[in-house]
Amino acid sequence: MSQLFNNNYNCFNTTNSTPTVADDRPHILAWLSPLDPRLRHQDIRDRRVGNVGEWIVQTEEFRNWRTGSEDGKSGSEVLFLYGGPGVGKTYIR
Repeated sequence: MSQLFNNNYNCFNTTNSTPTVADDRPHILAWLSPLDPRLRHQDIRDRRVGNVGEWIVQTEEFRNWRTGSEDGKSGSEVLFLYGGPGVGKTYIR
């Protein structure tokens, strides 16, 4: 039994017979993320319509978040905007 754990006996980690992960990195990344974020961002920017979501920046809640002035609190760095699919969250400026 001890021979099974010595000298990588029955181990598939060989140095000269299989490709390394580095060799497959571009293929793995392309499989994981087939979308080009830069192109998607540009497409969304091109399809935006002026003043979409303007109402949200006029709310007191948004202004307080932006200035950090709600009850003297500051440091609120995250704005969470929720809504169902297709309601236009992506297109708010």
